Amino acid sequence: MTSFEIEEFVLTRRELDAWSSGDPRFRNWPVVYLLDNRAEIYVGESLNTAARIRQHLESPGKQSLRAARVIIDPTFNKSVCLDLESYLIRLFAGDGKYQVLNRNDGVTNADYYRRADYQETFDEVFDALRERGAFMRPIRDIENSDLFKLSPFKALSQDQAIAVEDILEGLFDDISGRRDSRIVIQGDPGTGKTVVAVYLMKLLQDIKHADLTEPSDGESVLSEFFVEGYPELLRDFRIGLVIPQQSLRKSIENVFKKTPGLDPAMVLTPYEVGRDAGRFSLLIVDETHRLNQRSNQPSGPMNARFRTINEQLFGEDDLSKTQLDWVIAKSDHQIFLLDSAQSVRPHDVSEQTLAALLPREDEQRRRYRLASQMRVQGGADYVTYIRNVLADSSPPPQPFDGYDLRMYDDLSEMYDAILERDAEVGLARLVAGYAWQWRSRRDKNAYDIVLDGLRLRWNVADIDWINSPGSINEVGSIHTIQGYDLNYAGVIIGRDLRYDRQARQIVFDRNHYFDKKGMENNRARGITYTDEDILRFVRNIYRVLLTRGMLGTYVYVCDPDLREHLRPYLAQQPSTT
Repeated sequence: MTSFEIEEFVLTRRELDAWSSGDPRFRNWPVVYLLDNRAEIYVGESLNTAARIRQHLESPGKQSLRAARVIIDPTFNKSVCLDLESYLIRLFAGDGKYQVLNRNDGVTNADYYRRADYQETFDEVFDALRERGAFMRPIRDIENSDLFKLSPFKALSQDQAIAVEDILEGLFDDISGRRDSRIVIQGDPGTGKTVVAVYLMKLLQDIKHADLTEPSDGESVLSEFFVEGYPELLRDFRIGLVIPQQSLRKSIENVFKKTPGLDPAMVLTPYEVGRDAGRFSLLIVDETHRLNQRSNQPSGPMNARFRTINEQLFGEDDLSKTQLDWVIAKSDHQIFLLDSAQSVRPHDVSEQTLAALLPREDEQRRRYRLASQMRVQGGADYVTYIRNVLADSSPPPQPFDGYDLRMYDDLSEMYDAILERDAEVGLARLVAGYAWQWRSRRDKNAYDIVLDGLRLRWNVADIDWINSPGSINEVGSIHTIQGYDLNYAGVIIGRDLRYDRQARQIVFDRNHYFDKKGMENNRARGITYTDEDILRFVRNIYRVLLTRGMLGTYVYVCDPDLREHLRPYLAQQPSTT
């Protein structure tokens, strides 16, 4: 039975006084409240709601807010209100109707007594607010959106929170000491590297523009940076977020459009960094392993740009210089987020270049490793398991309770299962290695992948393919899916990988690999890539694809020998639906 109430009034001092005089709980009871206008919203919690809202009325940053809603429940305590506040902040940020005015340092994810029971009440609160027009979309649609997944309003895992706090302490110490700095954050797929990058951008902007006359929003450990001294250090501090991949970059730009304090212009390509006329105080680089080295770029103009930037920054077109060198040359401080096992093309910066970023033993505080698995419900063990399976290390077959891992012998059956999962929870998609020609790019009537009576096309959209119309009927490539989450991934392993039974190892088949840039020799530097070299990148591609699914991964393998080799590891559920 619903026990909460939602009180509403116009946000003026007179209305506030009239409203709060009627019930003593408005001065001494934990509640959650919303203050909004047509474009912006602020979510708060307080034990003395009347006094707290009165403080907001006096705040210059909230003068434009016009309406108040107060959620009160006789069963709520402080922990419940902190949790509901964070829950609503995340959903408002993901819904996109309002710009969320909160800072992101107070978003929590703490456990407490009967939390699961209260979550049911939270869902009812959401439904009641949506009926009153506060939300545009249902919860499932919000949680499946990029606005939600890439939002800076996230509750950090323990290792993320430790890294962020330590990074800020070191960064401010270096700024005040006028020292340059370099930080490396490593993590497997799904450990939240992009979350940390976006979170740090928002947090630094909030500190920079903090109104220190207003009472603190929360009690997080990061609140210590919202005091006198820290905003002053950031007064002329220019920051940027570098995203090498076009699709992920556009998605993050959309998030920044909706987030106060952030601007889409802060999201940069490596080329924009290199050509920028000024200098950056800090550059945060997500997916550092996807930065390019000097090679034949995808187009003539890009080749010319690469050469020009090298000449401007280093006095000559030094072929050893990479886009990573541009970032270092153009900024005082850098934060690199990387996973070398996700390099997928020869012109990505080399393993040796990435290894050179890592600090010496006496500089370990400048290196952080994220370990908590935030994507795959199979946990970090599943990610390691997949990497080992594709590396010929023959780990013992391992079950993953609660994670839906299946292998199919018929692609049409796997596609039917993906359609069913998409109808149930959304964000279920087919993805594949680049083992088929892209005929439909030039001939819209052509099909690219024809197997088991099923005819499929590659992704039509290059940007935000997951959410594009018709994506459920298409197959996404590595270049549309890297950096994104799915609920279920249906992975097609093409004949670019096959199993050599005599050698007892997985091998690369160049005849079935159609990413020209994925196996192109580096003529500029005189580097020729062997099949063994390309095998590393193709393994990485499938490791990425096989770790996209949060709730489950379904697998279809084209090469019969490879299918039988992988069956003991991946056929953990019946191969029929």
